[in-house]
Amino acid sequence: MSKRVLVVGGVAGGASVAARVRRLDESAEVIMFEKGPHVSFSNCSLPYHLSGIVEDSEKLVLMSPDMFRNRYNIEARVHQEVIQINRDKKTITVKDIMKDTTYEEKYDKLVLSPGAKPIRPNIEGINNSNVFTVRNVVDIERIDQYIKHNGIKDIAVIGGGFIGVEVAENLKLADYNVTLVEFANQVMAPFDYDMAQILHKEMADHGVKLVLDDGLAKIGDGFITTNSGKKIEAQAVVLAIGVRPETSLATEAGLEIGETGAIKVDHNYLTSDKDIYAVGDAIEVYHRLLRKPTRLALAGPAQKQARAAADHMYGIPSKNIGVIGSSSIHLFELNAASTGINAKVAEQAGIQYDYVYLMPGDKVGLMPNSNPMHFKLIFEYPAGRILGAQAIGKGNVDKRIDVIATMITMNGTLEDLKELELTYSPMLGTAKDVVNHAALVGLNLLQGRYKEVKVSQVRGLVENNAFIVDAREKGEYKAGHFNNAVNIPLSEFRNRLDEIPKDQPVYIHCRSGQRSYNMVLALQHLGYENVYNISGSYLGVNLYEYFNDVVTGREKIVTEYNFK
Repeated sequence: MSKRVLVVGGVAGGASVAARVRRLDESAEVIMFEKGPHVSFSNCSLPYHLSGIVEDSEKLVLMSPDMFRNRYNIEARVHQEVIQINRDKKTITVKDIMKDTTYEEKYDKLVLSPGAKPIRPNIEGINNSNVFTVRNVVDIERIDQYIKHNGIKDIAVIGGGFIGVEVAENLKLADYNVTLVEFANQVMAPFDYDMAQILHKEMADHGVKLVLDDGLAKIGDGFITTNSGKKIEAQAVVLAIGVRPETSLATEAGLEIGETGAIKVDHNYLTSDKDIYAVGDAIEVYHRLLRKPTRLALAGPAQKQARAAADHMYGIPSKNIGVIGSSSIHLFELNAASTGINAKVAEQAGIQYDYVYLMPGDKVGLMPNSNPMHFKLIFEYPAGRILGAQAIGKGNVDKRIDVIATMITMNGTLEDLKELELTYSPMLGTAKDVVNHAALVGLNLLQGRYKEVKVSQVRGLVENNAFIVDAREKGEYKAGHFNNAVNIPLSEFRNRLDEIPKDQPVYIHCRSGQRSYNMVLALQHLGYENVYNISGSYLGVNLYEYFNDVVTGREKIVTEYNFK
């Protein structure tokens, strides 16, 4: 007798389960239920319709019900909302939204992939007609049509996560006045505060007004008000505060909910009912680094969960190793990616860690389009186990982060990363790749070969008149330097040792940290014991300081910014 598999919800999770079941069993009856008009669409591409990068919103739809039927013999029912699970009868109750009628369908196996719903805070004006969320194609079409038909110019985006940042970027590319309001002190939580400053500068440079450390208090007629009392012009508001897992069906059916508020599943993505699976944004997953349950709303893991769930229905074993959280984003002229845990999360989890921040070239320097790649590698101290990484630049940051994600998955260490053999072409990278370079720097720190201070500590050093040596050449120094820095170039320092004190700490920097590192090692060999390399050096500190300098109007610690 053929198996009857019902799937609630489509997109990455539900549609992937349905397709995998069909590949495993040609005789199975597979039916998907979607309460909206589209069962399969590129939800990660939704913001790009606002700028016209995806000009026709219909192109966001990947598969229609007819395509599912003709290609895979899968029945995809749209405008059909599953409103109840009747576990005792192994049926679901479905509401036909167009006809306003209900009916029941029996299942042998049921898969829940309802996703997550955008958070809408309970504040004044939240239900106004000019307030939008982004979840599906209909949502993005509504936003696009509203702002175009009403001649909107000022738009507020609330929330600085992936959706909020991408919506803000694409609205700005479409020439709207965009303000992004974020409750935290930075956008993009997967990145540490020091790395986020690079993203803040990129958004500000392209005309997005950032309001950080502030939240939405009220939506008025043509404006919003923040918690701090700021009044910001906005004829349209896009909410991207975050999402909550859709658990109402599961809760009402008596299925177990996990400690994170998402549906609890086992190794095979079975719920507390042996005939009901759950996948995607609605479920709780295991974080292999933090060793505890978490939620992870990403398409890649959802597809893996979908395959594993379908395989289990047919007795095919799968390996559930947990998640580490790998993601990437394109923002104006920059690419940014991260994997594993950042320093902030490691600190909160009580994990002993250290990190390196460096900015080698993404390809050989004399090649066209060679640019710095800002790379931060977090590792466990003193074991050297790799915990996470973040990369930002104009080049292939995703490639480097994918390498680190692989190392984390294989429980790799700094020693493993140092020895990793990677491809090289002058047009594509460097002989000592960014990730190999990061491992070498990390090992130097781990083994105590030299000492460094972080970019976040430099303001305090300047303000307290610490002895800072600028190891760059005179022309570079003249173009901009720390207010109290002494210019002793690497090419001259051996003849000027009398200018470098031994009775106090000496902090050395150059542009990116390489020349200053060489000077630190040489001075150590010459008997200097209290010398430090400034991590990130002049370029990194400029990027760290700039946005806050501009926003707060505080006194700069440099004579001139230099981002070249």
